[in-house]
Amino acid sequence: MNKKMAGYIQENSTEIISKWQELMKNEKDERSFQVMPTDLMNQTSKEFADLMVSNLLESHQAYENRLNDFAEKVVRLGWSITFVTKAITHFSEVVFEGMQEKGIITKDNFSDFYKEFNNWIIPIRDSTIDTYSKTWERTVSLQKIALQELSASLIPVFDKVSVMPLVGTIDTERAKLIMENLLEGVVKHRAEVVLLDITGVPVVDTMVAHHIIQAADAVRLVGAKCMLVGIRPEIAQTIVTLGINLNEFTTTSTLQRGVEQALAWTNRQIVEVEE
Repeated sequence: MNKKMAGYIQENSTEIISKWQELMKNEKDERSFQVMPTDLMNQTSKEFADLMVSNLLESHQAYENRLNDFAEKVVRLGWSITFVTKAITHFSEVVFEGMQEKGIITKDNFSDFYKEFNNWIIPIRDSTIDTYSKTWERTVSLQKIALQELSASLIPVFDKVSVMPLVGTIDTERAKLIMENLLEGVVKHRAEVVLLDITGVPVVDTMVAHHIIQAADAVRLVGAKCMLVGIRPEIAQTIVTLGINLNEFTTTSTLQRGVEQALAWTNRQIVEVEE
């Protein structure tokens, strides 16, 4: 029966994929499939169909390889695990109904084919969920590591002057990372002045301001001065509206002005040299 099922899918793949795509597009809660470019949708659909047939015909190792590759792809595409399981269910429904219409599944063999379909779909669903979950966890872990490496590093720009550019939302966990890197960097680079650049921070609310103030206090405890730079007009307005007190350390609108002030604090200045 496996060969009959696989043969039917291979001979009618275009029709099966077309009906399957329509069912997937009707899943209104999942826009990741609906907004895919046509070429990418067709390619992904073909790969999914090949994966389903692979489970029927190929070795377990070959199927596992296809499954790992497909799981990585759909994770990148933003498919949820619910959407993936619906994809498997809809595919089996289209194949089963098609085989009934073609007269391959009849009243006499209905029970046998029904059992065979369950023996085909249930293991696929279980293995797909397991592989998807592992792939998702690995992807999130790698993204988290990459974000940590890129988003909270202290960069020396002059002797005794360092800058920490902050990009994105600052939550409690990230604030802890910023604090650790900040203190380690101050000691490592022997910084006397640290500039916290919030140009890339989209929103500054009371929680973000609290984390920034804590970081500034920590810097002062290890003997350095801290300056907040990159305060855009809308951020300044928000700070005033919320009544956030930033009086204890210097603030500037741009990194350039902050660097000039930092050099002044360390008894230096930038001068133009005439040729």
